[in-house]
Amino acid sequence: MSNESTNVSELLLAPFLRNRNLVMFDFYADWCEPCKWAEPIVGEVLNSLDTKIDLEKINIDKYPDVAKTFHVLSVPTFILMKDGVEVWRMRGFDIVPVMKRQILEKL
Repeated sequence: MSNESTNVSELLLAPFLRNRNLVMFDFYADWCEPCKWAEPIVGEVLNSLDTKIDLEKINIDKYPDVAKTFHVLSVPTFILMKDGVEVWRMRGFDIVPVMKRQILEKL
């Protein structure tokens, strides 16, 4: 059996991860209201950190293979990658202090 979908996902992710040690993936959909509500909260969290974390938004309807690779079953889902390895995940979202504390524990 071919491993083609994994290869496609890896190719899609390569530009997001190249030369960056901290990347947060924001898996969302245009039709998802909670995704829209989460956007300013996540922005505030990332802006309040001393460490730079790049944010990459991934539309699950446009990139279903990437969502499948990361086992994203609901949106919004946030995944923090450190040196290409997942170190934190949140389905849905929370208030700024909670998200910030959880992320800082993983840095």
